[in-house]
Amino acid sequence: MRGGETRGEERDAAKSRSGQQKKSRCSESVSELLTEPIFELVSAEMAMSSILKADDIKKALDAFKVADSFNHKKFFEMVGLKAKSADDVKKVFHLLDADHSGFIEEEELKFVLKCFATDGRDLTDKETKTFLQAADKDGDGKIGVD
Repeated sequence: MRGGETRGEERDAAKSRSGQQKKSRCSESVSELLTEPIFELVSAEMAMSSILKADDIKKALDAFKVADSFNHKKFFEMVGLKAKSADDVKKVFHLLDADHSGFIEEEELKFVLKCFATDGRDLTDKETKTFLQAADKDGDGKIGVD
């Protein structure tokens, strides 16, 4: 074991290095939000369902199933995010921030619906750019948590 690593961390690091461990873009953030070891295997979809109602997520995804129909304000209202606490909104943000940079960049934004459910579709380039433009408060090409 390397300095400070537990046996589980060493095993996970070895699997990751060997390519045996496959995670979705969104699920990488889950283990950082949930500290208990058993939760390391929880998918982003399950993490979202612990914050938002699964039925609301399904209805919202169904409403925007057609390409170029996505409206971020309506989507977040439909999944119930607007009614959640600031802490819950930050938890969702961190699940969407797949590279853990503290920002959601255009490439991550394209896959935002897959973070809510694995069968969610990719946003089109047009939807992605529109969403980014609306949510990018300072014009730096990325969305911050605040």
